[in-house]
Amino acid sequence: MRVLRGLPGWALGLVGLAGLAALLEVVPRSGLVQAKYLPPFSTLVRALGQQVGTRGFWSALGHTLLAWAIGLAIAVAAGAAVGLLLGSVRFLHAATASTVEFLRPIPSVALIPLAVLLYNVRIQSTLLLVVYASFWQVLLQVLAGVSDVDPVARQTARSYRLGPWARLRYLVWPTALPYLLTGIRLAAAVALILAVTAELVIGSPGLGHEIALAQSSGESAVPVLYALVLVTGLVGVAVNAVFRVGERALLPWHPSMRAPV
Repeated sequence: MRVLRGLPGWALGLVGLAGLAALLEVVPRSGLVQAKYLPPFSTLVRALGQQVGTRGFWSALGHTLLAWAIGLAIAVAAGAAVGLLLGSVRFLHAATASTVEFLRPIPSVALIPLAVLLYNVRIQSTLLLVVYASFWQVLLQVLAGVSDVDPVARQTARSYRLGPWARLRYLVWPTALPYLLTGIRLAAAVALILAVTAELVIGSPGLGHEIALAQSSGESAVPVLYALVLVTGLVGVAVNAVFRVGERALLPWHPSMRAPV
């Protein structure tokens, strides 16, 4: 335990993943779960290696990442713009608060029939779900960031007669930026989840569609199914790591990015 406590966070994360891999290897081999339902981890790795060598795997991964990236970009642009507008104009914020609280809890999967009706199984159906789910993550964080501006700083800006753009640039934006980046990181994870879910349910091209095909292919494709699920997890870990690195690069001055003393 002393050795583990002395390890950095990323090393502890690797230790946790290694423990999970060992558990997935031991459980089916010990008979606690039948191997036909949960193959050993080594079998999953072999199945993943076979998938990586196929063109179909990379095509599916590309479709998923494309839908994720486009949907996330639209959600971030819309969420940041709407959040800054509503947060800066009290009348608009008050007028739309009930609407936001009404629309936000609606599950994105409830829009699947609408997406299929509008776009069939094209990428646009996936984008509809991704944008809807991710938009709220960004919007709520930006609203929180704008409302967190120091009232004394606001009064000072008014005293110096700073215009709307100057207040946005020098007062609101530095305060809202950490919230925005947190919202983007949360939205990135949600966007990936919805992209795979849409592909799984709707049948649009991507990793989710490949998982559905493996699920319907019988016991022989079970290792492939789990291997593709592992890929989605690895993509999620990579996405989160990239955005955390981006946060540290853009916010070296923020207290949350400083190493504890």
